[in-house]
Amino acid sequence: MNDIIKAVILGIVEGLTEFLPISSTGHLIIVNEFVNFTGSYAKLFDIVIQLGAILSVIVYFWRKLFPFGRSKTKLEKSETWNIWKKTVVGVLPALILGAMFGKQIEEYFFNPITVASALLIGGIVLIILERSKTQAQITSITSLSYKTAFFIGLIQCLAMIPGTSRSAATIIGAMLLGASRVVAAEYSFFLAIPTLFAASAYSLIKTGFNLNTSQIQLLVIGFIVSFLVAWLVIAGFMKFISKRDFKPFGYYRVVLGILILLYFRFLQ
Repeated sequence: MNDIIKAVILGIVEGLTEFLPISSTGHLIIVNEFVNFTGSYAKLFDIVIQLGAILSVIVYFWRKLFPFGRSKTKLEKSETWNIWKKTVVGVLPALILGAMFGKQIEEYFFNPITVASALLIGGIVLIILERSKTQAQITSITSLSYKTAFFIGLIQCLAMIPGTSRSAATIIGAMLLGASRVVAAEYSFFLAIPTLFAASAYSLIKTGFNLNTSQIQLLVIGFIVSFLVAWLVIAGFMKFISKRDFKPFGYYRVVLGILILLYFRFLQ
């Protein structure tokens, strides 16, 4: 398969899955089993397409996230800073635990069977959570306490296990702690910015930048594709959850987890 096609496919997969509660890392691991885009450059490529997805969040939520706009009222600026402070609190557990255990987890858990198991378990939890969902107590991020933000960030650390999904972990954590679906999703997006940026920056430093022209071209293609697809997904996802629940994503995870287990256990 042509490398440009591989770059486009992986960019699409990253953009589609990074912010949905279905695990982008898990999908990339599975897709890589078939497109065979491996090696140290492949790790760098994954980092770059992740950065494309992060940029899409910043662009989509620009008005909420940028505190210096002239058209913003004093109250709106205060709310923006409030969002950022709670985002920083929420990201602290991932920064600490990621630095402590990230290498070991990557070494022992980055395989299709772990991905399938995590998809399956996370899907079941999502379905059960939605079936027993009570009236949300937190209906805006400004009403989210710092304590709740920290505990959501702590639950986010489960996403270090591939297949769990950072988005799913934060959404489940937020809803368990009383947040509405929209607040859970928005806070998940905001947490993604420092969490994924820090992880990407750390990985970039480790991987290095010794690239040729064709490799840079592939990185640019993957970055642009990931950004565009992720932006469309965020827009569609926010509209979807304003009217629907997360059960479809839970069912998808369960079915995909079972199919992956069957394939790698019995058919490969």
